[in-house]
Amino acid sequence: MIKLLGFVLLLMTLSVASATTLPRKSAVPGGVVIVPLAVISDEKPVVTYNKQQVMVLKQDQQWIAVVGIPLSVKIGTQRVTVISAGKTSKTLFEVEDKAYPTQHITITDKRKVNPTNYDMTRINAEKVKTGAALRYWTEGDVAMNFIWPIEGRVSGLFGRRRVFNGQPKRPHSGMDIAAPTGTEIHAPADGIIRDTGDYFFNGNTVFIDHGQGLITLFLHLDKIGVEIGQTVKQGEIIGTVGATGRVTGPHLHLGVSLNNVKVEPRLFFPKRD
Repeated sequence: MIKLLGFVLLLMTLSVASATTLPRKSAVPGGVVIVPLAVISDEKPVVTYNKQQVMVLKQDQQWIAVVGIPLSVKIGTQRVTVISAGKTSKTLFEVEDKAYPTQHITITDKRKVNPTNYDMTRINAEKVKTGAALRYWTEGDVAMNFIWPIEGRVSGLFGRRRVFNGQPKRPHSGMDIAAPTGTEIHAPADGIIRDTGDYFFNGNTVFIDHGQGLITLFLHLDKIGVEIGQTVKQGEIIGTVGATGRVTGPHLHLGVSLNNVKVEPRLFFPKRD
Protein backbone atom coordinates (compact mmCIF):
# COMPACT_ATOMS: atom_id res chain seq x y z
CA MET A 1 0.00 0.00 0.00
CA ILE A 2 2.86 2.38 0.89
CA LYS A 3 4.63 1.59 -2.39
CA LEU A 4 1.41 2.25 -4.33
CA LEU A 5 0.88 5.59 -2.56
CA GLY A 6 4.47 6.57 -3.31
CA PHE A 7 4.00 5.71 -7.00
CA VAL A 8 0.81 7.79 -7.17
CA LEU A 9 2.56 10.76 -5.57
CA LEU A 10 5.42 10.40 -8.06
CA LEU A 11 2.98 10.46 -10.99
CA MET A 12 1.31 13.57 -9.55
CA THR A 13 4.69 15.29 -9.19
CA LEU A 14 5.69 14.43 -12.74
CA SER A 15 2.33 15.67 -14.02
CA VAL A 16 2.77 19.02 -12.27
CA ALA A 17 6.38 19.32 -13.41
CA SER A 18 5.48 18.61 -17.03
CA ALA A 19 2.59 21.08 -17.12
CA THR A 20 3.18 24.26 -19.06
CA THR A 21 3.80 27.26 -16.81
CA LEU A 22 1.64 30.06 -18.18
CA PRO A 23 2.46 33.74 -17.71
CA ARG A 24 0.33 35.74 -15.30
CA LYS A 25 -2.60 37.45 -17.01
CA SER A 26 -2.69 41.22 -17.36
CA ALA A 27 -5.18 42.61 -19.88
CA VAL A 28 -3.50 46.00 -20.25
CA PRO A 29 -1.16 47.59 -22.82
CA GLY A 30 2.08 45.65 -22.64
CA GLY A 31 0.38 42.75 -20.87
CA VAL A 32 -0.61 39.19 -21.73
CA VAL A 33 -4.06 37.62 -22.07
CA ILE A 34 -5.04 33.96 -22.04
CA VAL A 35 -7.91 33.51 -24.52
CA PRO A 36 -9.98 30.27 -24.37
CA LEU A 37 -10.82 29.04 -27.87
CA ALA A 38 -14.14 27.46 -28.82
CA VAL A 39 -12.42 24.70 -30.79
CA ILE A 40 -13.46 21.07 -30.34
CA SER A 41 -11.04 19.52 -32.82
CA ASP A 42 -7.96 17.66 -31.54
CA GLU A 43 -6.03 19.36 -34.34
CA LYS A 44 -4.27 22.47 -33.12
CA PRO A 45 -5.89 25.66 -34.50
CA VAL A 46 -3.90 28.52 -36.04
CA VAL A 47 -4.46 31.85 -34.30
CA THR A 48 -3.32 35.31 -35.38
CA TYR A 49 -3.46 38.75 -33.76
CA ASN A 50 -2.57 41.89 -35.72
CA LYS A 51 -1.39 39.59 -38.54
CA GLN A 52 1.10 37.85 -36.25
CA GLN A 53 0.82 34.16 -35.38
CA VAL A 54 -0.02 33.57 -31.73
CA MET A 55 1.02 30.88 -29.27
CA VAL A 56 -1.59 28.13 -28.90
CA LEU A 57 -1.47 25.53 -26.11
CA LYS A 58 -3.78 22.87 -24.74
CA GLN A 59 -4.68 23.16 -21.07
CA ASP A 60 -7.26 20.93 -19.33
CA GLN A 61 -8.42 19.56 -22.69
CA GLN A 62 -9.08 23.05 -24.08
CA TRP A 63 -7.13 25.05 -26.64
CA ILE A 64 -6.01 28.47 -25.43
CA ALA A 65 -4.21 31.36 -27.10
CA VAL A 66 -1.47 33.19 -25.20
CA VAL A 67 -1.45 36.70 -26.62
CA GLY A 68 0.99 39.57 -26.12
CA ILE A 69 -0.65 43.02 -26.14
CA PRO A 70 1.32 45.97 -27.58
CA LEU A 71 1.84 49.13 -25.53
CA SER A 72 0.22 51.05 -28.40
CA VAL A 73 -3.01 49.01 -28.32
CA LYS A 74 -6.38 50.73 -28.55
CA ILE A 75 -8.23 50.31 -25.26
CA GLY A 76 -11.40 48.22 -25.46
CA THR A 77 -12.36 45.20 -27.48
CA GLN A 78 -9.65 43.30 -29.37
CA ARG A 79 -9.96 40.13 -31.42
CA VAL A 80 -7.92 37.17 -32.53
CA THR A 81 -8.55 35.25 -35.74
CA VAL A 82 -8.94 31.48 -35.33
CA ILE A 83 -8.59 28.98 -38.17
CA SER A 84 -9.76 25.46 -37.31
CA ALA A 85 -10.97 22.61 -39.53
CA GLY A 86 -10.88 24.91 -42.53
CA LYS A 87 -13.16 27.49 -40.93
CA THR A 88 -12.26 31.03 -39.79
CA SER A 89 -13.78 32.72 -36.76
CA LYS A 90 -13.08 35.62 -34.38
CA THR A 91 -12.66 35.47 -30.62
CA LEU A 92 -12.87 38.70 -28.60
CA PHE A 93 -11.07 39.90 -25.51
CA GLU A 94 -11.02 43.19 -23.60
CA VAL A 95 -8.06 45.45 -22.84
CA GLU A 96 -8.14 47.89 -19.91
CA ASP A 97 -6.18 51.12 -19.67
CA LYS A 98 -3.00 51.49 -17.63
CA ALA A 99 -1.00 54.65 -16.96
CA TYR A 100 2.77 54.21 -17.03
CA PRO A 101 4.98 56.81 -15.30
CA THR A 102 7.52 59.00 -17.11
CA GLN A 103 11.25 58.66 -16.47
CA HIS A 104 13.80 61.39 -17.24
CA ILE A 105 17.31 60.18 -18.11
CA THR A 106 20.52 62.07 -18.92
CA ILE A 107 22.77 60.47 -21.55
CA THR A 108 26.31 61.85 -21.88
CA ASP A 109 26.84 60.38 -25.37
CA LYS A 110 24.64 62.77 -27.34
CA ARG A 111 24.79 60.58 -30.46
CA LYS A 112 22.82 57.96 -28.53
CA VAL A 113 19.99 60.50 -28.33
CA ASN A 114 20.42 62.28 -31.68
CA PRO A 115 22.14 59.85 -34.05
CA THR A 116 24.01 61.15 -37.09
CA ASN A 117 23.05 60.16 -40.64
CA TYR A 118 25.91 57.65 -40.54
CA ASP A 119 24.51 56.23 -37.31
CA MET A 120 21.02 55.96 -38.82
CA THR A 121 22.34 53.81 -41.65
CA ARG A 122 23.63 51.37 -39.07
CA ILE A 123 20.49 51.61 -36.92
CA ASN A 124 18.15 50.89 -39.86
CA ALA A 125 20.19 47.84 -40.86
CA GLU A 126 20.06 46.58 -37.28
CA LYS A 127 16.27 46.99 -37.16
CA VAL A 128 15.93 44.55 -40.06
CA LYS A 129 18.17 42.01 -38.32
CA THR A 130 16.52 42.23 -34.91
CA GLY A 131 13.05 42.27 -36.48
CA ALA A 132 13.77 38.93 -38.13
CA ALA A 133 14.84 37.45 -34.79
CA LEU A 134 11.69 38.66 -33.03
CA ARG A 135 9.40 37.31 -35.76
CA TYR A 136 10.99 33.85 -35.65
CA TRP A 137 8.44 31.08 -35.19
CA THR A 138 9.38 27.64 -33.86
CA GLU A 139 6.45 25.23 -33.77
CA GLY A 140 6.13 22.73 -30.93
CA ASP A 141 6.58 22.79 -27.17
CA VAL A 142 7.24 26.04 -25.33
CA ALA A 143 9.70 26.54 -22.46
CA MET A 144 8.04 29.01 -20.06
CA ASN A 145 9.19 27.78 -16.66
CA PHE A 146 11.44 30.84 -16.41
CA ILE A 147 14.08 31.50 -13.77
CA TRP A 148 15.65 34.93 -13.22
CA PRO A 149 18.82 35.33 -15.32
CA ILE A 150 20.62 37.33 -12.60
CA GLU A 151 20.07 38.60 -9.08
CA GLY A 152 20.06 42.34 -8.58
CA ARG A 153 18.11 45.50 -7.91
CA VAL A 154 15.42 46.42 -10.42
CA SER A 155 16.54 49.82 -11.69
CA GLY A 156 14.08 50.35 -14.53
CA LEU A 157 10.55 49.09 -15.04
CA PHE A 158 8.77 48.09 -18.22
CA GLY A 159 6.47 50.58 -19.95
CA ARG A 160 7.88 53.79 -18.50
CA ARG A 161 7.73 56.68 -20.94
CA ARG A 162 11.30 57.81 -21.34
CA VAL A 163 12.67 61.29 -21.83
CA PHE A 164 16.35 61.36 -22.85
CA ASN A 165 18.07 64.72 -22.37
CA GLY A 166 14.69 66.42 -22.45
CA GLN A 167 13.49 64.61 -25.59
CA PRO A 168 10.55 62.15 -25.39
CA LYS A 169 11.42 58.73 -26.80
CA ARG A 170 9.76 55.33 -26.99
CA PRO A 171 8.57 53.66 -23.78
CA HIS A 172 10.91 51.26 -22.04
CA SER A 173 10.43 47.88 -23.71
CA GLY A 174 11.91 45.73 -20.93
CA MET A 175 13.09 45.88 -17.34
CA ASP A 176 16.54 46.83 -16.06
CA ILE A 177 18.38 44.88 -13.37
CA ALA A 178 21.44 46.60 -11.92
CA ALA A 179 24.51 44.40 -11.42
CA PRO A 180 28.31 44.79 -11.60
CA THR A 181 30.08 44.41 -14.93
CA GLY A 182 31.04 40.77 -15.44
CA THR A 183 28.06 39.30 -13.56
CA GLU A 184 27.11 36.00 -15.24
CA ILE A 185 23.76 35.94 -17.07
CA HIS A 186 21.87 32.62 -17.18
CA ALA A 187 19.32 31.40 -19.71
CA PRO A 188 15.86 31.65 -18.10
CA ALA A 189 14.67 28.50 -19.90
CA ASP A 190 15.67 26.10 -22.65
CA GLY A 191 15.89 27.63 -26.11
CA ILE A 192 17.79 28.36 -29.29
CA ILE A 193 19.97 31.42 -29.84
CA ARG A 194 18.37 33.26 -32.76
CA ASP A 195 20.64 36.31 -32.89
CA THR A 196 23.58 37.98 -31.21
CA GLY A 197 25.47 41.15 -32.01
CA ASP A 198 26.74 44.57 -31.06
CA TYR A 199 23.94 47.08 -31.71
CA PHE A 200 23.99 50.88 -31.64
CA PHE A 201 21.38 51.36 -28.91
CA ASN A 202 21.25 47.87 -27.39
CA GLY A 203 24.97 47.18 -27.19
CA ASN A 204 25.96 43.52 -27.03
CA THR A 205 22.71 41.58 -27.33
CA VAL A 206 21.42 37.99 -27.19
CA PHE A 207 18.02 36.71 -28.39
CA ILE A 208 16.74 33.31 -27.16
CA ASP A 209 13.85 31.56 -28.91
CA HIS A 210 11.72 29.52 -26.46
CA GLY A 211 9.12 28.40 -29.01
CA GLN A 212 5.91 29.65 -30.63
CA GLY A 213 6.93 33.30 -30.86
CA LEU A 214 8.29 33.63 -27.30
CA ILE A 215 11.68 35.37 -27.38
CA THR A 216 13.78 36.69 -24.50
CA LEU A 217 16.24 39.55 -25.04
CA PHE A 218 19.38 40.43 -23.09
CA LEU A 219 20.90 43.87 -23.79
CA HIS A 220 24.00 45.90 -22.88
CA LEU A 221 26.17 42.83 -22.24
CA ASP A 222 29.89 43.10 -21.59
CA LYS A 223 30.61 39.73 -23.22
CA ILE A 224 28.46 37.36 -25.30
CA GLY A 225 29.00 33.70 -24.48
CA VAL A 226 26.82 31.98 -27.10
CA GLU A 227 26.52 31.72 -30.88
CA ILE A 228 23.62 31.98 -33.32
CA GLY A 229 21.88 28.61 -33.73
CA GLN A 230 23.23 27.24 -30.45
CA THR A 231 20.86 25.29 -28.19
CA VAL A 232 20.96 26.38 -24.55
CA LYS A 233 19.57 24.80 -21.42
CA GLN A 234 17.97 26.60 -18.51
CA GLY A 235 20.63 28.07 -16.26
CA GLU A 236 23.40 27.96 -18.86
CA ILE A 237 25.62 31.06 -18.98
CA ILE A 238 24.91 33.16 -22.08
CA GLY A 239 27.08 36.19 -21.32
CA THR A 240 27.96 38.77 -18.70
CA VAL A 241 26.51 42.10 -17.57
CA GLY A 242 28.02 45.22 -19.11
CA ALA A 243 27.41 48.84 -20.06
CA THR A 244 27.40 48.76 -23.86
CA GLY A 245 25.00 50.74 -26.05
CA ARG A 246 22.78 53.52 -24.65
CA VAL A 247 23.28 53.22 -20.89
CA THR A 248 24.07 55.23 -17.78
CA GLY A 249 25.86 52.35 -16.04
CA PRO A 250 26.23 48.55 -15.95
CA HIS A 251 22.97 46.63 -15.90
CA LEU A 252 20.99 43.97 -17.73
CA HIS A 253 18.04 45.04 -19.86
CA LEU A 254 15.77 41.99 -19.81
CA GLY A 255 13.08 41.88 -22.48
CA VAL A 256 10.31 39.46 -23.46
CA SER A 257 8.68 39.41 -26.88
CA LEU A 258 5.49 37.44 -27.55
CA ASN A 259 3.94 37.29 -31.04
CA ASN A 260 6.44 40.05 -31.98
CA VAL A 261 5.18 42.32 -29.20
CA LYS A 262 7.32 43.55 -26.29
CA VAL A 263 5.48 42.67 -23.08
CA GLU A 264 5.97 43.00 -19.33
CA PRO A 265 8.80 40.56 -18.43
CA ARG A 266 7.68 40.14 -14.81
CA LEU A 267 4.56 38.26 -15.96
CA PHE A 268 6.78 35.34 -17.00
CA PHE A 269 9.11 35.18 -13.99
CA PRO A 270 8.60 34.16 -10.35
CA LYS A 271 7.38 37.04 -8.21
CA ARG A 272 10.13 38.90 -6.39
CA ASP A 273 10.20 41.54 -3.67
